[in-house]
Amino acid sequence: MRDILNRVLENCELTFERLRLSLPDKKRPFYEKLNIDNTRGALVYGQRGVGKTTFLLDKIRNKNFLYFSADNPLISSLPLYDFVQEIFKKGYEGIVIDEIHHSNSWSLNVKALFDDYPDKYIWISDSSNLMLKKSVADLSRRFVQYRIPMLSFREYVYLVTGRLTEKIDIFNFQKSFLSDISELNILKLFNDYLNFGIRPIFFEGEYCSRLKNLIEKSLYSDIPFYVKSIQDSHLRLMNAIIGHLLISPVPTINVSGMCSEWGIGKEKLYDILYVMEHSELINIVRKKNKHNYSKGSKIFLSDPSCYHCFRGDIGNVREAFFVLSMKELYELYASDDEKECDYIVNNKKFEIGGRNKKRKNAEYIVSDDLDIPLGNRLPLWMAGFQY
Repeated sequence: MRDILNRVLENCELTFERLRLSLPDKKRPFYEKLNIDNTRGALVYGQRGVGKTTFLLDKIRNKNFLYFSADNPLISSLPLYDFVQEIFKKGYEGIVIDEIHHSNSWSLNVKALFDDYPDKYIWISDSSNLMLKKSVADLSRRFVQYRIPMLSFREYVYLVTGRLTEKIDIFNFQKSFLSDISELNILKLFNDYLNFGIRPIFFEGEYCSRLKNLIEKSLYSDIPFYVKSIQDSHLRLMNAIIGHLLISPVPTINVSGMCSEWGIGKEKLYDILYVMEHSELINIVRKKNKHNYSKGSKIFLSDPSCYHCFRGDIGNVREAFFVLSMKELYELYASDDEKECDYIVNNKKFEIGGRNKKRKNAEYIVSDDLDIPLGNRLPLWMAGFQY
């Protein structure tokens, strides 16, 4: 067994060296806020394709750490504890284990390694906080959690143009920030970002094909790991919900109609929506003080570029982006009265629409065809400059 462990370990060393040499020159600015260096036990999570692996590889490129992915067939067949023990025996100060859920009894093994090797660093990553909810009881006292969100528009502009601007507080900004982007075709960049720039996989080309593969992996590979009782019919229903949200001009679902069509009860449908939300496949915007999905809630695909890549109804893209950006920083609710406004953010009323959108009783109107702020009218792209 030890000979096998050593052969696999050498393979991991070779793979890690290749990955280290292929790291991109430009990194997501968001990485700078993740103070992981002195954290002995770290759990990094976020949707597939947001840059978790790049972040971790960059952090350990000059450390005496070893990286490997638990979905590697050579590794998934080995006892995790024994394999990591062999790595530590070789003198490594820490490990990074990607796609940790592929390892059998991973939480028990990681907990034991953390306790048995108090001088070693153990960093793990995965794609969903559903995994955390299942196993965090064993790890919460030991492991610090770090979430990596979707790429912000501010980050996209930096990665594409090299221009890194200050973050904007959308509730209290100085117009002087406009001088930082004055030479940029900001609306063209924003359109490109919404269509094929929400995840940094755009560097690799074939964005839409890659995105479709990531969505399928999340749906059909990841979720069955996290929710063992899930049935094939439930996965097909999730796919149907995604399809419905893609083409529906109204960002919601008919609960009674869907229950009737699929032969399930409301509670089961709510459970499925919960799984999809916590897998970050969808964003549900509820009314204030409504904790479950309820009438009047809005549902969007969490990645706005899905509407373009899957040839959906692009009418919901601007709201999907607004929700994605604002939800990252603030409490966000659907309005109780749509005659008043669309959303309540930080106790302020927001209305989303084009240049000629009427104000209603909103304090802010957010327009997708506006390049600079004008009075209480804000360009939609500004929501993406907040992180």
